[in-house]
Amino acid sequence: MITKEFKVQGSKPESLTFNLKPISMFCTKCGARNSDEAVYCQKCGSLLEAEEETRIARLPKNETQTTNNNEKEIFSISPTLLFVKIGYVAAIFGALLLVAFLFSFDQLIGVKIHELISVLAGLSLLLIPAFFHFKQKLVRYTLTDAKIEIDQGLISKTTKNVPLRTIQDVTVSATVSQRMLGFGDLIIENAGETGGKIVLKNINSPKKYADVLLKQMRLLNK
Repeated sequence: MITKEFKVQGSKPESLTFNLKPISMFCTKCGARNSDEAVYCQKCGSLLEAEEETRIARLPKNETQTTNNNEKEIFSISPTLLFVKIGYVAAIFGALLLVAFLFSFDQLIGVKIHELISVLAGLSLLLIPAFFHFKQKLVRYTLTDAKIEIDQGLISKTTKNVPLRTIQDVTVSATVSQRMLGFGDLIIENAGETGGKIVLKNINSPKKYADVLLKQMRLLNK
């Protein structure tokens, strides 16, 4: 409390009393409050600055938040093309047989069949495996360090995201013929899925990718 006396000419002196609170200074090192007259911080002993600056806190580069754009991709695969390759071989063999048959038929009935028609008829058989090849390429399974992405479609594309934290179990399923040919299905038990299961069908070396997926789940849960 400070008392100040004022004297006005021709009148009695008057006293005015002011309640002044001491101005506080905050230490830039520890944040402790100090009196305005203090030179050193009473808590940590650091030299107090006369003026304070507003500082903007920024995250270090190695602590920046992770976004979907910089997720690390572990693998990206499509269903096996083994049957498609077998289909191409069968289509080529069938095309040769068809061309030979048309040529023999031409000789038997005496009707001239243009060679171009025979070749086009044979090549048309290749459209069958080409269709399944295109269809297989429209499905993509991608594992990142946070989720599994299942992409389907070309013009109208559907993407399903399965967070790794919701996956409860991973199972490899393969029939006898699938085991002989080296592929199978990856069955994912998902807590967030209505049906509870997501199947990645016809994957080459399914056990290898199941191990990679389980390893990534363990790393995420640490």
